[in-house]
Amino acid sequence: EEGLSALATIGSISPYIGLFGTVWGIMNAFMALGQVQQATLAMVAPGIAEALIATAMGLFAAIPAVMAYNRYTAKMMSLETAYINLMEEFTSILHRQAMTESE
Repeated sequence: EEGLSALATIGSISPYIGLFGTVWGIMNAFMALGQVQQATLAMVAPGIAEALIATAMGLFAAIPAVMAYNRYTAKMMSLETAYINLMEEFTSILHRQAMTESE
């Protein structure tokens, strides 16, 4: 249970870090574009490629983290339900035994 909060944090923050990298890369591409008289695709493409790599890396970290978080959360909830059912069943057995012994 203690590792789930880290997975949730990674899964929720990673896309924003990737988005920040995207904005940063596109901003640098446009700043480089503004410093020249005649712009070409060869001048803009590296900055945009860098921005897209940042986005991909953010998603690359987020998707497995969210999948693992969901999987472990579901297992934890299933285990908790099993424990609750066991507790209720055991309590019922003890209650029946106490009632039988008191008669």
